[in-house]
Amino acid sequence: MFTSMVRKGIVAGASAVVGFSMIWAGSAKAETINGTGGTFPAPIYQKWFQQYGQESGVQFNYQALGSGAGIKAITNHTVDFGASDAPLTDPQMHAAPGIMHIPTVAGAVVISYRIPGINAGIHLTGDVIADIYLGKITKWNDPRITSLSPGTHFPALAITPFHRADGSGTTNIFTTYLSQLSGDWKNQVGHGTAVRWLRGLGGKGNAGVAELLKQSDGGIGYIELAYAVQNAIPYAAIRNSHGKYIFPSVESTVIAAEGSTMPPDFRKVITNTASPAGYPITGFTFILVYKNAKPEVKKFLDWALTKGQSEVSTLYYAPLPPNIKKRALAAVSEIR
Repeated sequence: MFTSMVRKGIVAGASAVVGFSMIWAGSAKAETINGTGGTFPAPIYQKWFQQYGQESGVQFNYQALGSGAGIKAITNHTVDFGASDAPLTDPQMHAAPGIMHIPTVAGAVVISYRIPGINAGIHLTGDVIADIYLGKITKWNDPRITSLSPGTHFPALAITPFHRADGSGTTNIFTTYLSQLSGDWKNQVGHGTAVRWLRGLGGKGNAGVAELLKQSDGGIGYIELAYAVQNAIPYAAIRNSHGKYIFPSVESTVIAAEGSTMPPDFRKVITNTASPAGYPITGFTFILVYKNAKPEVKKFLDWALTKGQSEVSTLYYAPLPPNIKKRALAAVSEIR
């Protein structure tokens, strides 16, 4: 579980994560590493930056503005690294020759909700979630929802879907999953860091969506697991490809990550795992760097992929599987 210090300092509400800058330094003359990108990995990155900064004297300035901002900044060479839960597309890679994807951790995108009187996890499926966001299911007592959770009394309450308002790797993971489970979703909305939402309200960052959920009866939204746990927002078990309802957890995220296969450049979203006990809305998050990155960036990545991995489960992320970790370290060794 989180320590009390972490509970107060990482994901306690929108103001703690959305658009914030994390600066950790060992001395006034420390070398500075500048980065921007995802809110999905911000809790673990904040912890890493603090620890590594204390050990090395390096200062980190990280703006958690969403994966879209991270991709844009690293492509434009305005930061030392970008952070994204969405791999770059082929056109983006063409515009940024020499860029590398370094996976750091895996995380679960949970489907959280606020339904008065229901504080334990309900069951949902990918096609039902898609139809909620498409506007085909508009009430919590719809038979397609109630039939998945026998014994749970759902009120005749309107559903308000919440989504990200910024360019988001969390959105890319979520919409990739829905595109795999729903033909209507794939044809009408598709997947990406930003899509054309057909209904609902947007929040900035994972913490912004969490804040909307905390305040809105009938709400449903997708956020990284740490944000749901920290904000005491219930979340659903999701039916995986084996027909099993799996609650998101470190364990089910580890299983999903270990059951994944990754291409040589790591550019893959690993949703809809084939592992029977794996949570289906799981994804890796990446640090984006060029092969000519600063030496201190390379040193930090080596640390994050070795010593830093021991910290990740305390913040509800999954460490890299051994085979992915080995390949990621080999990729870091290519930085010159």
